[in-house]
Parts: sequence; structure tokens; C-alpha cells
Amino acid sequence: MVSRNPSPRPAAPEPGALTPQFRRLAVLGVGLLGGSFALAAKRAALAREVVGYSKSPSTIQAAIKAGVIDHGADSALQAATGADLVVLAVPVAAIGPLLRQIRLGLSDSALLLDVGSTKADVADAALHALGEAARQFVPCHPIAGSERSGVQHAQVDLFDGRRVVVTPLEANPARFVDAATQVWEALGGVVSVMSPHEHDAAFAAVSHLPHLLAFAFVYAIARQPQGSSFLQLAGPGFRDFTRIAGSDPTMWRDVFQANSAEVLQQLQMFKQAVAGFEAQLRQGNWSVLESLIRQASQSRRDWASPSPADDAT
Repeated sequence: MVSRNPSPRPAAPEPGALTPQFRRLAVLGVGLLGGSFALAAKRAALAREVVGYSKSPSTIQAAIKAGVIDHGADSALQAATGADLVVLAVPVAAIGPLLRQIRLGLSDSALLLDVGSTKADVADAALHALGEAARQFVPCHPIAGSERSGVQHAQVDLFDGRRVVVTPLEANPARFVDAATQVWEALGGVVSVMSPHEHDAAFAAVSHLPHLLAFAFVYAIARQPQGSSFLQLAGPGFRDFTRIAGSDPTMWRDVFQANSAEVLQQLQMFKQAVAGFEAQLRQGNWSVLESLIRQASQSRRDWASPSPADDAT
């Protein structure tokens, strides 16, 4: 018998289990993900010191006041200099330039991680920006977050039981990949490993295209003459379907740009499916339409989510 309930979130490792120790953690980009990483790292006693950098001085002040970081840095280079763990929690388009800014301050043993939603472009950016030092950079994608942004929404348990995809570079020694895995497990994550290209193909289907469709759907309604009146009648189903349309526009522009080929491929498959549904509507083939709906409904019930779908990014 097929269960109608989604599978439970994987159990998080005990905080502090197999915790590697770092002297200085530098968080570059103290927003929802960067701030949550810092809080979780403090809970796990991952580092003796947590320093943050943001282009916005008010963000750093808020992060210090909330106890997210110990103190702020005036530049990304200053934050990364002397750090043995550096986390880049910035939009994917900013990762390459940021790596170039901090390269001269990196120690030979420092571990570098990111939290971006695309990986092939990040891997290429790291290779170009860091040269031989790219061996220290392990691209990562925690499947956690929300449509909300900003350090004020940071959560110490954001990564508990969440899938974290680690996408090693060919240049990564095993010890850096192992260290990256241990870091995420110490923060409560459940690690999966795949190549950057495999990651981007998969997430174009299950994350990037759904966001594009949500944006387009809300846009299509809002631009109609009676759009505002229609929206006033919207209920829980509309809210659930369109929640991710409230996500950060700049971040998602960068994601679509970075993974456009894979998103376009998934979009073509979606358009074919919609055309099939439309054909049944036009022809009045209600039994065939019901069959298509039934297949989709069954697939949704059969789906076993690695983490709650409404937290995927």
C-alpha cells in the first residue's frame, strides 16, 4: 500500500558528533544561509572565532547584536586572512569575484565552501579565480532555506536533517572533501555526493524550473486587468503553489543565468506535458485527462522527499 504521507526528514546527527575544529571561521555573506551556518557552527563548537563580512555595515551590526558572529571585517580579504574555514554565502554570480578578492589571504590549509544553488558555474569560477588553490574549494549546496532572506531570519537548526549536496572538483584532495562532509554533518546535515553537472541537471528539474513556473504564474495573473480581484479570492492552494514566487529576484536571476541550458531543457519537457493536458481539454477527452491527472497524483504520492519540499532552494 502506498503511503499518503511524505517521508520523514532524515535524522540529524547529534550536534558536535565528529566535529572538526577550526580556529577561525569566516562567513562571507551574512544572510539567511550564512547567518544560519554561523549559528549552527557555534552550536557545534566548530570554530573558536566567527568573523563575518557583508557589503552592508548594518547587516554586520545586526549579526553581532544577535550573536550570529563574534565580530565583523571591513573587507572579504580581511575576513578570510588567517581563517582556516571560509564559507561563501553569496549569490552564485558573486562567487568568482569574491574568490579573487580573498585569494592572497588564504592559507594553504584553509577549507573553502559555498552554498550556491548551481554548481558547474561555481566550479569553473573557482578554477579560474584560484588556480592551484582551487584544490581547497569544495562546492556545496545545502537544500535548506526559504523565500525569506536576511540575517534576521537565520536559524540555528536550519540544516538539521537537511540534505547537503557536495560536488567535489577533480582537483580536490580527499582530505578536503572529507573535511567538508564532516563540517556539514557537524551542522546537522545529511551529505550526498555527486558531480557538479549531475547536480545542475537534477536541480533544474526539482528546484529551478518550479521557481521559474511560480514566478511566471503569479506574473500572468497579476498583469491581467482583473488580476488584483482574482488574487483577493486566492486561498491555501494558491498560497502553497506560489510561495516560492516570493523568493529573492536577484538570486534567482543568477541561478537561471548560470543553469539556463538545463532549465531550458526541463522547460521544454514541461511544455510538452502542458500541451498534452491542453489537448485533452480542447477535445473534451475527460477520461484521458483524468488518466493524466491520476498518473501525476500517483507520482506525487509515491515521491519520497529527502527533506521537506517547501524548504528546497
